[in-house]
Amino acid sequence: MAISQVDYFILFVVSYVLVGLLTPLMRKIALAQGVLDHPNSVHKSHTNPVPYLGGVAIIIGVVIVSYIALVSNKFTWSNFWLATSVLGPAIVMGLVGLWDDLKSLNPLPRFIGQSIAGLVVAMILILNDNIGIPTGITALDAAITIIWIVGICNSINFFDNLDGGAAGTVAITAISLTYLAITGDQYFIAALSIVVAGSTLGFLIWNRAPARIYMGDAGALFLGFLIATLTVRFKPSTDNSLSSFAIPVLLLAIPILDTTVAVFSRLRRKVSPFQGGRDHLSHRLIRYGLSRKVAAITLWLLSALYSLFAVLISLQNFNYELLILITASVIWISLLALFLNTKDE
Repeated sequence: MAISQVDYFILFVVSYVLVGLLTPLMRKIALAQGVLDHPNSVHKSHTNPVPYLGGVAIIIGVVIVSYIALVSNKFTWSNFWLATSVLGPAIVMGLVGLWDDLKSLNPLPRFIGQSIAGLVVAMILILNDNIGIPTGITALDAAITIIWIVGICNSINFFDNLDGGAAGTVAITAISLTYLAITGDQYFIAALSIVVAGSTLGFLIWNRAPARIYMGDAGALFLGFLIATLTVRFKPSTDNSLSSFAIPVLLLAIPILDTTVAVFSRLRRKVSPFQGGRDHLSHRLIRYGLSRKVAAITLWLLSALYSLFAVLISLQNFNYELLILITASVIWISLLALFLNTKDE
């Protein structure tokens, strides 16, 4: 069922306002309970303790607005279970992240949790024929879906290392996915995406440099899992399979670049890829001489560029799709080489 432009606007504004109001409340709770990110390791770039629990505000905002929208707009049980199949596993990942924020989990239990949740979502999508770009081979579809969800979940978590960096980038991706989904008559994905956009921008009020609160693993894992699930459900309207597979990758090209740079950097230094470090894109931009604020804006602009590539591919015929994809690939590889040639720490 189609959703009007006014409805999308209302979803965005309500999400933005609700999370914008919830975030300072969660900040007060975090300060009162001592849930703080202390600069007690070498990879921490802030100098004073910053409260966590911003991710809890995002989770509450997304869930409340989504379900209220379901109830108020011709509620059906099929739509309820459809929304729950997406939000439920994301909430579970958010709770795993919250546990990590409070108790500092080892990487292995977190990875196992992500893999199990990814497997559950993959099975739900395959059984209900909801994969946007199926290969037709069940085992391959499941493997691709699990790898994508776990990979993006970790990429967003890794990317959350700079004031406003992850929140702004997820917002840009969600806005672009909203447009793509609306033009492709995929209203469920569009509605959830615009709620994510409003929620992350509402949080960004408090998270931009200098950040007064962090989203923590609770927010990063929730958003990573949710945006990964929405992109794998999205069915692009392109002229060929290559461009169809490329659109989700382009939407998340900068978090993927950040993870690639960090992992390669750690492997060549013979340290664990899961070990924290000051080797992310944001740290390298700051070592170039950019301020934290300008570094975040730079990452937002790069994310916007690749989101634009994704949108343009959906609008062009095959010949232009291929040209855009080649251009985007050349720029991405050049950025990869540039960042890998900078100082790691």
